[in-house]
Amino acid sequence: MCHALPVIRSLQATWPDTRLTWVIGKLEAQLLGDIPGIEFVIFDKSAGWPEYLKLRSKLLKRRFDILLHMQTSMRANIASLMISADLRLGFDAARAKDHQSFFTTDRIEAAPCEHVMDGFLGFLTALGIQEKTVRWDIPIPAEAESVAKTYIPEGKAALLISPCASPRFRNFRNWHVEGYAALADHAFQKQGLKVILIGAPTPVEKLYGEQILKLVQSPVLNLIGKTGLKEALALLSRATVVVAPDSGPAHIANAAGTPVIGLYATTNPDRARPYLSKKWVVNQYPEAVRTFLGKGVDEVPWGTRVRREEAMSLITVASVKEKLDQLMASLSQQSLS
Repeated sequence: MCHALPVIRSLQATWPDTRLTWVIGKLEAQLLGDIPGIEFVIFDKSAGWPEYLKLRSKLLKRRFDILLHMQTSMRANIASLMISADLRLGFDAARAKDHQSFFTTDRIEAAPCEHVMDGFLGFLTALGIQEKTVRWDIPIPAEAESVAKTYIPEGKAALLISPCASPRFRNFRNWHVEGYAALADHAFQKQGLKVILIGAPTPVEKLYGEQILKLVQSPVLNLIGKTGLKEALALLSRATVVVAPDSGPAHIANAAGTPVIGLYATTNPDRARPYLSKKWVVNQYPEAVRTFLGKGVDEVPWGTRVRREEAMSLITVASVKEKLDQLMASLSQQSLS
């Protein structure tokens, strides 16, 4: 969702009179559904087949000039059949997973080894739009901002740790609790940062929060499962720095303009890192590919994941502490200049 929003912003800037309709997931709508100038049609993918019929009913008497088919999954393919459009634009053959090409009339230009968001921006190029607007501007309600201010007051530097990726990835993207606890102590004791844990109310994330609190020697505020998406956005936007594995909060923080120290070993950061925080990635993906797949990065298909929980242990505590110190020094230099 965060990768798609700059495409929408570019369309709004270039074609201001164009009516935009976004078929969006129920959860994603909680974060983005109040963006002005967009009609949101909510598609609850967890509801199964009746939801496709509901989508068809909502759009039955409408025909669109262009459908941007920007999701490569069979579920998205089937949902696209509920939408009538003159031009159905999808990915090039190499990136059109789950037979997406059978559901589109046109394809964007092939571009190997791109970041996911650059791939999305390729839809603009296919439409003849050369000026890309890489901005997000996700609205933050006053209530959410007020809640965030109680946790991160004006002038207070804070580190937000979002320790887990989505549970559907079976933990192979998650770093270990010992590392997060050591980082929290370092951030508080050396950098003077307030440390806050955030995340969804899943069993895995709650357990991570509890285990981190048992190990830390410094004060840490555990907000895992205690904030809505808008409140999380407000917190991420007020943070000084965010630490997270390859996950939604990492990309939301990026969209909010907050630097992200991304922890990457199981996924390729050149494809999936927080878009504006390349400098701050802790990258052990090449070593993980060598160790667990027996190959070099250039020998495996683009987007290959190392689905081994042990891979994240290749990220050392010292390397993450060092990256945090470098980032804080950089921010200090910026404030002095």
